[in-house]
Amino acid sequence: MNLISLKDALNSSPRESFSSNEPLSVVGICLDDETWTVLKSFAESAPLIRLRSHLADYRVQETDPGSEWMGGPAPEICIIDFDRDRRKAAAAAENIHSVSPETAIFAVSADAQPDLIIQAMRSGCSEYLLKPIGREQLLNAVARVGGRRKERAQPFRAHVLAFMGAKGGCGVTSVVTQLGILLASSFSKRTLIVDLHADFGDAALYLGLTRHRYHFFELVENTDRLDAELLQSFLARHPSGLELVPAPEGNDVPRRVLPGAVAQTFDFLRMRYDYILVDMPQGLSDENLEMVRHCDQFHIVTVAEVSALRNVVRQFNYLTRKEIPPDRFRVVLNRHQKRSLITDNEIEKTLGQKIFWKVPNQYAHIVKAINGGDPIAQLSTSEVAKNLTDLAVQLGAKPPATDKKKDSSGFRGFLGRQ
Repeated sequence: MNLISLKDALNSSPRESFSSNEPLSVVGICLDDETWTVLKSFAESAPLIRLRSHLADYRVQETDPGSEWMGGPAPEICIIDFDRDRRKAAAAAENIHSVSPETAIFAVSADAQPDLIIQAMRSGCSEYLLKPIGREQLLNAVARVGGRRKERAQPFRAHVLAFMGAKGGCGVTSVVTQLGILLASSFSKRTLIVDLHADFGDAALYLGLTRHRYHFFELVENTDRLDAELLQSFLARHPSGLELVPAPEGNDVPRRVLPGAVAQTFDFLRMRYDYILVDMPQGLSDENLEMVRHCDQFHIVTVAEVSALRNVVRQFNYLTRKEIPPDRFRVVLNRHQKRSLITDNEIEKTLGQKIFWKVPNQYAHIVKAINGGDPIAQLSTSEVAKNLTDLAVQLGAKPPATDKKKDSSGFRGFLGRQ
């Protein structure tokens, strides 16, 4: 991500979003006298923060729980001076972020080198304040934390539905993108697709959304400073109303996702949508496991092939050992044929589980839609569209209460004109 454009996006957050009767609790770590004096003056003149303590050492030993070190409950803001010992400061920030992901961490430093700013942010800092700290700079940073606290108080809304293929080529991205368009266009649901692939994600391509600035892993890196304004810069929008947080373009640099960051990001996204569909890569990485734990339903998309079915069994066995509730698993059989060499009964016997949904085999239609980048035009009259409309209903979506004239438009109108 371009550092300048990121800072512009961060600074665009409106201060008016923060209004609270309760000040934010603040802990300082290794701050110089001038910075601590600025904080005390700010706390006295603007009742937005309450200084709780000032710790004189970084305490980066792994045996020291951050919560005990800072005192309970965890503060809402932790301000760390990075100039005394940058390595220890970064380790302290990472430790605090790991044990208390909802604590906003501010780095303060006199050094404005872009690579140092990025290093601090990757260790868990949500703000990088330059010395000497100005009142306006501090006020904006505190207001962003206050705005996020206000948003967290709102109830979660979205159903988070994760989809992963039993092996490559099972059609996960096709199912997710078409289902997403249906939910947005036919059911008027606020729908978001998140492409969780670190490499070679195709959701943007399938939707014809090839122009986008940022991707999901940059969003995760900025979870601690995420608000409604910043989110807008990460979204790609489809004409159907569907929104997408895309994957990186091609091979991106390796990224280390901090524990809890994926769940924290989705907690924020839940408040803004009715449905969030997650296009997951294959495998059982830590990020995937965190996603499975956090989603409402986990759909394994498979085809009627021995290798794919074998992988489904192995994946379910692994997730069961990780204490994922079995009722969260759902099997989606893609490219279903009534006269398949492996029958539905044989598949269910092999998996030890019922098939949750069967998507008919219309491979030619799907390829045409992918190549054209316009699923609405290519699939509006297909059996797949009818099938996925029924799936949307099964997932709890209901058509909006509209008159018949309005109902004849969009994706549902296409289906009704057959």
